[in-house]
Amino acid sequence: MAKIVFGMNQSLDGYVDHQEFAPSPALFRHWIEHVRDLTGSVYGRRMYEIMRYWDEDRAEWSAEQREFAAAWRRQPKWVVSRSLKSVGPNATLVEDDIEALIRGLRARLVGEIAVSGPDLARSLTDLGLIDEYRLYFHPVVLGRGKPFFAGPRPPLRLVSTDNVGEDVIRLTYVPA
Repeated sequence: MAKIVFGMNQSLDGYVDHQEFAPSPALFRHWIEHVRDLTGSVYGRRMYEIMRYWDEDRAEWSAEQREFAAAWRRQPKWVVSRSLKSVGPNATLVEDDIEALIRGLRARLVGEIAVSGPDLARSLTDLGLIDEYRLYFHPVVLGRGKPFFAGPRPPLRLVSTDNVGEDVIRLTYVPA
């Protein structure tokens, strides 16, 4: 049975914005290994469009960026959207019944399936389908933006804390 995990980088005040802070080399290595180990990912439209950056090689990329792109391209992706008409390689467009999709993936696959995007995570949380939340706190205060939690959450229980690199701490929670 697969585990459904929602995790993202965020500011100390709880906002996610990939343009406001870049990962350190240690954190980027962590994300490479994380993506390499995933069974697959479920994306909301906005996050998928951001991540499509990794679909095509760029001359200026480092070896680590190429490694991340290769890992990202290999994994199956399910993209939840009513507005997209098509998705890229190794991706499946999901236009309705996200609950059935997640329950089906959870039942037939083994390993971790990442959820990407706060709005999608809110929908899945409302359905009781998120097994674990991973909050990667960066030493930045944004004061505005898209919150990690896009709505009220059920009670959570802290199960671990980890330093990732020298500036980021990951807090891992499960529904209480």
